[in-house]
Amino acid sequence: MASTAVYTGSFDPITLGHLNVIQRSSRLFDEFIVGIGVNPDKTALFDADERVELIRRVCDGLPNVTVKSFSGLAVRFVRDCGARTIVRGVRSLSDMEVEFTMTLANRKLDPDIETVFLMADDEFSHVSSSLIKQITPLASDEELARFVPQQIIPDLRAKLQD
Repeated sequence: MASTAVYTGSFDPITLGHLNVIQRSSRLFDEFIVGIGVNPDKTALFDADERVELIRRVCDGLPNVTVKSFSGLAVRFVRDCGARTIVRGVRSLSDMEVEFTMTLANRKLDPDIETVFLMADDEFSHVSSSLIKQITPLASDEELARFVPQQIIPDLRAKLQD
């Protein structure tokens, strides 16, 4: 039986920590879907189509990874993808607290969907999309490449110069 899992998040922008979780998860599941959540109450740096394109670009060498956007409940998206597993990346204990609450809610919404947590490698434990937005205007490309995939640096620069 083929296994399918979905990694949901905003990925605005994708970081090396996100990519680390994607790469490792792609080795654990036959099919791995990156689900880009669209929250109409949040102002995103990149719109959903741009985030899909950026993640597809950095995941180009991972043949079992697909990227889709969704709005609404993550468990509904996971079910619609034919999956029963949500992958969540965690960096710290504070992430676990938030994820624990969300996992309990998801279990109430759909008890057939399981959540699997992957710790980001320790070198990425401090990296967040918020941090990237703060340092991009100040950091060199070489410095930024320690936090985000090199392929998206021009996109970040262009977006943050607007």
